[in-house]
Amino acid sequence: MARVTIEDCMKQIDSRFALVHLAVRRVLQLRSGAQPLIEAPKNREIVVALREIAAGKVTLENIDLLEQEQVLGLPVADEQVAEDALKKQKEIKEAFDEATSTVPESQLEGQTSDEMNASDES
Repeated sequence: MARVTIEDCMKQIDSRFALVHLAVRRVLQLRSGAQPLIEAPKNREIVVALREIAAGKVTLENIDLLEQEQVLGLPVADEQVAEDALKKQKEIKEAFDEATSTVPESQLEGQTSDEMNASDES
């Protein structure tokens, strides 16, 4: 690939906003010493990051794992391990969200907003 373009990256990422954030996170990882996932010896970090995104090696799904790999110094063994970690992370987030909700949904059924506000104030 002689030149990486935004259009190349947009084939992998649907949103320009998400692309910018993904690229920034990857650039920060590369500047912190992360190893590039592609062969690009003379390119700046931003070009390497965009090439990795265009090649599908850096995605919204695996950017956290790449960060953890760098912080912990432990390589992610394979894609199955990465998928399992993402599933577990999602389960933990769902459990946390459920545990931190203030009022169980079963108590909200049949209540009007005035009744909910009155119960919050008491």
